[in-house]
Amino acid sequence: MAVIAFIGLGQMGLPMAGNLLRQGHRLSVFDVNPAAVQRLAEQGAQPAVSAAQAAEGAEFVITMLPHGDSVRSVLFGEQGVCETLSPQALVIDMSTIHPLQTDRLIADMRARGFELMDVPVGRTSDHAVAGTLLLLAGGSREQVARATPILMAMGNELVNAGGPGMGIRVKLINNYMSIALNALSAEAAVLCEALGLPFEVALRVMSGTPAGKGHFTTSWSNKVLKGDLTPSFMIDLAHKDLGIALDVASQLQVPMPLGAASREVYSQARAAGRGREDWSALLEQVRASAGRPTQVKTFPLDKGK
Repeated sequence: MAVIAFIGLGQMGLPMAGNLLRQGHRLSVFDVNPAAVQRLAEQGAQPAVSAAQAAEGAEFVITMLPHGDSVRSVLFGEQGVCETLSPQALVIDMSTIHPLQTDRLIADMRARGFELMDVPVGRTSDHAVAGTLLLLAGGSREQVARATPILMAMGNELVNAGGPGMGIRVKLINNYMSIALNALSAEAAVLCEALGLPFEVALRVMSGTPAGKGHFTTSWSNKVLKGDLTPSFMIDLAHKDLGIALDVASQLQVPMPLGAASREVYSQARAAGRGREDWSALLEQVRASAGRPTQVKTFPLDKGK
């Protein structure tokens, strides 16, 4: 069993550390909240009065903290991890922080002769309790292999994200989509209510369409990601249908700011001559708006139609 320092015993960190204990690992723990440290001590962990004390003699140091500045302070500050860290130890930052902060932390640790990898987690605090977190591992192949037995004590699915700093990048994109989609879904749900449509009916329909399944795995994987923009559902038609929904919402006094913003993107695509392309071509339109090279040639329109 491994000797592990766990720093950061909040809503996620506390049950994660508890699962490591239950798997038989030797744990030294530190948090600014003494009550959290005491809870783990009662389960068999060694309490520490500082990050430096927790890290002394550890093979692995896990940080689970709310902000990038907190991670930096714990590693490099007074009584920080680096004061006692063994060069043979592996630091695993499982916090959700800014990717560029992660890059700097990896570089600064490397400059001091230490190893750090990023492994943010997906799912919820309930999954942290159950030990069924999604683990998004950013690191070298060797780091991921070394850390896997430790990580799998806290989760049941590990994704190798493709190198240092890539774990936090995929976590950021996943959270961005989930959080923004939550707001768009709320707009749709309230429009259901305003129209008198039973939510159960909408749920049944959308569970089998891109509305519920998402475009990464439905419309995009079948069209634009295959380099095919021949229309199965044209941008012109999508723009028209979105306009109808927004008009209905306006008449029912249901605010739809995300829907309105989305229509502007479809309008831009139409103005760029993409109206008769498949609606998945919106990906290419956003690439162009960001000044990035498009990856799929424009669908050649038949001018005679």
